[in-house]
Amino acid sequence: MKNKTMCLMVGLVACGSVDAMDIHVAPNGSDRNPGTADAPVASLAKARDLARSHNDATVHVADGVYYLPETLVFTPEDSGVVFKAMNEGGAVLSGGSRLDLKWAPFKNGIFKAKTPKGLEIDQLFINGRNQRMARYPNYDANQPTAAYQGYAADAFSKERAAGWADPAGGYIHAMHKNRWGGYHYRITGKDAKGEVVYEGGWQNNRKMGMHKDYRMVENIFEELDAPGEWFHNAKSGTLYYMPEAGADLEGAQVEVVRLRHLVEFKGSAKKPVRRVTLQGFTVRHAARTFMDCKEQMLRSDWAIYRGGAFMLTGTEEVSILDCEFDQVGGNAVFVNNYNRRTLVKGCHIHDAGASGVCFVGDPDAVRDPLFEYREKNDLDKIDRTVGPKTDNYPAESTVEDCLIHGIGRVERQPAGVQIEMAMKITVRDCSVYDTARAGLNIGDGCWGGHLIEGCDVFDTVLETHDHGSFNSWGRDRFWHSNRAESQRVIDQEPNLPFLDAMHTTVIRNSRWRCDHGWDIDLDDGSSNYDIYNNLMLNGGLKFREGFRRRAWNNVMVNNGFHPHVWYNNSGDEFFANIVMRAPLGVNVPKEGASGKRIDGNLFFTGFPEEKDYFTASGWDVNSLSGDALFVDPAGGDFSVKDGSPALEIGFKNFPMDSFGVKKATLKAIAKTPVIPELVFERTKLRMKPTTMKKVALGSYWLGARLHDLSGEEFSAYGAGKEDGGVVLASVPEGSPAAKAGLRKDDLVQGLNGRKVGNIADLLTVYTALSDAALQVQVLRNQQSEAIAVGGAPFVDVVAEGKPVPSAKKVVANQKTNNDPLPILVDGQLNQGYGPVFGNGISDGAYKMDLGKAVPVSAITSWSCNQGGSRGAQKVTLYASASQQDPGWDLGDASKFVPLGSFDTTKMEKSEFSGVAFRAGQNGTFGSFRWIVWQVSPVTSRGENSAFQELVVE
Repeated sequence: MKNKTMCLMVGLVACGSVDAMDIHVAPNGSDRNPGTADAPVASLAKARDLARSHNDATVHVADGVYYLPETLVFTPEDSGVVFKAMNEGGAVLSGGSRLDLKWAPFKNGIFKAKTPKGLEIDQLFINGRNQRMARYPNYDANQPTAAYQGYAADAFSKERAAGWADPAGGYIHAMHKNRWGGYHYRITGKDAKGEVVYEGGWQNNRKMGMHKDYRMVENIFEELDAPGEWFHNAKSGTLYYMPEAGADLEGAQVEVVRLRHLVEFKGSAKKPVRRVTLQGFTVRHAARTFMDCKEQMLRSDWAIYRGGAFMLTGTEEVSILDCEFDQVGGNAVFVNNYNRRTLVKGCHIHDAGASGVCFVGDPDAVRDPLFEYREKNDLDKIDRTVGPKTDNYPAESTVEDCLIHGIGRVERQPAGVQIEMAMKITVRDCSVYDTARAGLNIGDGCWGGHLIEGCDVFDTVLETHDHGSFNSWGRDRFWHSNRAESQRVIDQEPNLPFLDAMHTTVIRNSRWRCDHGWDIDLDDGSSNYDIYNNLMLNGGLKFREGFRRRAWNNVMVNNGFHPHVWYNNSGDEFFANIVMRAPLGVNVPKEGASGKRIDGNLFFTGFPEEKDYFTASGWDVNSLSGDALFVDPAGGDFSVKDGSPALEIGFKNFPMDSFGVKKATLKAIAKTPVIPELVFERTKLRMKPTTMKKVALGSYWLGARLHDLSGEEFSAYGAGKEDGGVVLASVPEGSPAAKAGLRKDDLVQGLNGRKVGNIADLLTVYTALSDAALQVQVLRNQQSEAIAVGGAPFVDVVAEGKPVPSAKKVVANQKTNNDPLPILVDGQLNQGYGPVFGNGISDGAYKMDLGKAVPVSAITSWSCNQGGSRGAQKVTLYASASQQDPGWDLGDASKFVPLGSFDTTKMEKSEFSGVAFRAGQNGTFGSFRWIVWQVSPVTSRGENSAFQELVVE
């Protein structure tokens, strides 16, 4: 008893492990002290060491600034310890150093001071505020949505750089070509011609080059010309700074940054750091990490730096409570690989260089991972095992009641909360705003089960493009950039999308506003989501190619539903929602790709007919149109009153006053979104409702309709999957195929000695053979036969020549971009896109009126190889002898005759490509007045051909 009492009195560990105790830290303490209240230690590291031999020790940290000489590391032997600021926010953890400088005037309002030998400065803080490296163009706080709050196309031009004596060490910051985030480069000097030389550009997973205009340079001495800017010459040890007018530099507190990580937890799944709490600290002066943001994520647009001011690896029940992360240079909190039940609660994260809180797992835990966007899996060979390979990922963790804003002050691919390769992460009661990109981002479907609830997310995607306040991707192992390839396999194995997205992710009871994208954006592949009880104030809801997304009981103010390029039989549902626009689809709805249930919604649009735009496709047949009778829309209450027609569709009111942060001190300073006025504007559709089911997406050869085998069909035809083949699904009487002796249900497996595994193979080989006689190998009644076909229509790739102008009129079945349609008959071949259909449009069609029925012997289309990718042609030709415009229902045999299809995507491209479809020995296809070119994308990115001329002979 005497021995134990003595141990408690001195607070030391020499007597062995004892029960919980209190240890005290103060700036005026000494690490020679025992750590009592009367004799505190000076450093957190010493307090940690003292706590190691005590069960569940609590370290009380007094107010003051603690400049950490090195990263504070917690290991498994620190399990159970609590580090708590005695007054919330009073104890400051700094990864920097304070400088005592002697300032002297330099010139033009600039001051200079000598700095310690060997000092490198990445960030400079004056009186607690981060200052700006000398930059061009200058920073303009009044342009929050402008790239870098100031950009210039000539940021590092030869002419601009001519005024720079030595730009080495400067940085180039540039937006992605398509504004999908940004890039960063380190300037290494100038070459003999005076051009700036640099390295970098690895920070974005979509490597397409920098934007031609949105560029900025910093850390260039000659650009120091605005208050708040600085430049440090490390060679001479001189700091140059232009203070704001009236600033007192002599009394200013000057701090610089040293450490990237202030706190690290280092454990493992087998030996984790357990039950450690850090509470009430202010965290400052963590270094920028943008040049080390190199690791590619799973085919999302992201690359990432694994690290943050607080870095957690191998932990269980670690809590970060009531902390303020103030102007850290990179990520604030990074939860890396194996972590369980991490809690980040009551924190204020603001003005971070990168993201707020990141949960990122180990790619080696993923089955068949791919990284760069253009990489592809062989879907016939991927692992079919559900779920992760290992447990090396974050799971069962929570970010709760946090205020997160000012995200992406340096990097332009950040998020308030980023989730990647993780499972069952909850984000609850958080206010997230003022972000360069997403407020909340889920980078893949691995492995779902996340819960987003009670959040208030707005003022996002401020400097970027094509994103949402909530954004997700799901480019998991099932996802192929050629959507048809994914469709082929999923038709046989419907559970394929859920191998990774194994648990349902829920988004509920939250408020969203994005003025530069969608409020909620479920992008490529995002699957297995439930979305309900959300208030969307501006951008609406987007579903792009994925499976099993269900959205109900949401309110979409001044917007609606955005279905983009869906898979067939996607299982998507959208019901019992209040919308203020008709659906704005991209290539949706169409036959097969129309979801499971898009119905039972209320259209509060001001234009009742908009409800019926897509009823022909089975959408909104039971939906209603009328005044939603919102309770107080000007005040942000979009609940509905008794008598609202919304109640008839099953809509149920949900709380409109509980979005965002709840902690009183944070709620008092948190902003809220601007509530929009109700605006009633007619929906401007991307595609005409009358065309939704009109264009027949089919391929034809010698007049026969073609069909690819899938699933059990191989067995039915007596063919192996490795052999493949193309079914002649119909062979019209009198067609060239019928005349040659081909029959319905023949399985074409070879053409002139070349294997035919699918329709693409058949059309590629057929196109290349030109006018050669055809030897067709078919499987008929499970027996192989050879059939000779002579004098049939053929494809002639025109090597030279020039089209002649005509007075014919050409129209399109939906919106085209770039050039007007009349250029298709002006006889000119120009460099450009022509009247091109948008990316992803797979049912575009052009129609030419010949004025009257005339014999047709050849149909030619010319295209330009714009961008090196749009010269190929993938076309199915139709003809009609109708005296009146036959419309667009190409499947109507009473009006249209399919002439044939061709595909030049695998052929060599020249600057201009002319492809003539000729009638063969018959001389003509027949007499027709109308010719239709039904066109399909020619690249894996969904790009359509850049047609220049259409000619009929």
